[in-house]
Amino acid sequence: MTRAHVAPPPAREPSSILGKVLRKNLRQEREVKRIRYQPFGEKKHPSSTRAKQEERRLWAMAHISINSDYSEWGSSTDAGERARLLQSPCVDTAPKSEGEASPGGLDRGTTSTLGAVFIVVNACLGAGLLNFPAAFSTAGGVAAGVTLQMGMLVFIISGLVILAYCSQASNERTYQEVVWAVCGKLTGVLCEVAIAIYTFGTCIAFLIIIGDQQDKIIAVMAKEPEGAGGGPWYTDRKFTISLTAFLFILPLSIPREIGFQKYASFLSVVGTWYVTAIIIIKYIWPDKEMTPGDILTRPASWMAVFNAMPTICFGFQCHVSSVPVFNSMRQPEVKTWGGVVTAAMVIALAVYMGTGICGFLTFGAAVDPDVLLSYPSEDMAVAVARAFIILSVLTSYPILHFCGRAVVEGLWLRYQGTPVEEDVGRERRRRVLQTLVWFLLTLLLALFIPDIGKVISVIGGLAACFIFVFPGLCLIQAKLSEMEEVKPASWWALVSYGVLLVTLGAFIFGQTTANAIFVDLLA
Repeated sequence: MTRAHVAPPPAREPSSILGKVLRKNLRQEREVKRIRYQPFGEKKHPSSTRAKQEERRLWAMAHISINSDYSEWGSSTDAGERARLLQSPCVDTAPKSEGEASPGGLDRGTTSTLGAVFIVVNACLGAGLLNFPAAFSTAGGVAAGVTLQMGMLVFIISGLVILAYCSQASNERTYQEVVWAVCGKLTGVLCEVAIAIYTFGTCIAFLIIIGDQQDKIIAVMAKEPEGAGGGPWYTDRKFTISLTAFLFILPLSIPREIGFQKYASFLSVVGTWYVTAIIIIKYIWPDKEMTPGDILTRPASWMAVFNAMPTICFGFQCHVSSVPVFNSMRQPEVKTWGGVVTAAMVIALAVYMGTGICGFLTFGAAVDPDVLLSYPSEDMAVAVARAFIILSVLTSYPILHFCGRAVVEGLWLRYQGTPVEEDVGRERRRRVLQTLVWFLLTLLLALFIPDIGKVISVIGGLAACFIFVFPGLCLIQAKLSEMEEVKPASWWALVSYGVLLVTLGAFIFGQTTANAIFVDLLA
């Protein structure tokens, strides 16, 4: 009787040393990471797996940037489908054991390379566009502004590539989970807190933008002269912002699910490109009554250049959205992703440069923090741009709030040790309370902060953390995890680059935050 021949198992494709080490560490720490809603150090709750899946579902629905269109530009017409493409909340992205298949084959994305380029572009372009002419004025003119953007572009692109590399190695699908897996629990919690604060500040900026544009539109409708005060009570800025927020924004922010992302994305895309086109056209064919202020040709000091950093960081910050986009691609490869983000950033750079240069040269040092406020109220082409911006922001606020609320919910449940609520009533009460507190605080601050420049100067520093600090920490930790006895020159170069990113990001965050507090907010 002969022994049956057993075929050897098929050879597995060797992974990188980084991938092996991270996956080994992740398997050892999976029990801790899968109970993210449990108090640190306590035993695993039976529903901890559902807790993580619920957090993923919330983040998948919430993690939509102001201008992110995940419809593959025509291939998907359902908002829920776009969320599924970005991140399937029903799939646990823990490293699969041998022979464990992905249920339903949802691990493979469906976004093409070209589609990914446009998604990243739309994630970049947003409300920060209105502040770029003022940023050029702050930096000291066109030459300083262009040089600053070109220099920043290298770090912005490299940060996006680093995040994709670490996402692929750690098998995680969102920004904060990549940071959590690669850098550890403490850094992961700090990242989530930063995301919550960033989205909170962005919501304040949205309400201020609504007030800015409504002031100009109401002035035309009421036939009031420019700068006239003492109008009727119903034209008061505080009243109009509050009325609009309670009538439109609050009802859209309370629901558990969001099904209108496609409308927000479409309006944001159209509004952004229309605003850029109007600013360029108005510079080429200016109105006779427009008299620019001083046209600066050099910065007053080197610190003045850094004062423009918050706007640039806020404008180009798409890194939090980039990890889900990378994982939604049909071929999520780091090399391909490098080409995607390079093309996307070049397109975004062209839009921001066109707006910044033409807006600054049109008004000079007299440009407002919101460039649309510098144009006459009676200009109908600009009035259409204002209407586009208002509609875009009205639908974008709930999305950013949803994103921040998902992070706050995760932090709260983890701190309390509470599993995913099966009691729908308790979940609804908590969601309504979180929404009301968030909404009222952002509205109250927006009523008393004079312009978006004050807000961007604060949250722009946090954007620098997402662009520089967290990717730099991920790169350093990833390279330190490699178990090579002899470190090649490339290893030292990458570690040094990671240190440079962290140092630069920490400097920008510290300098801009201190400047915002002591100069802008306390002035």
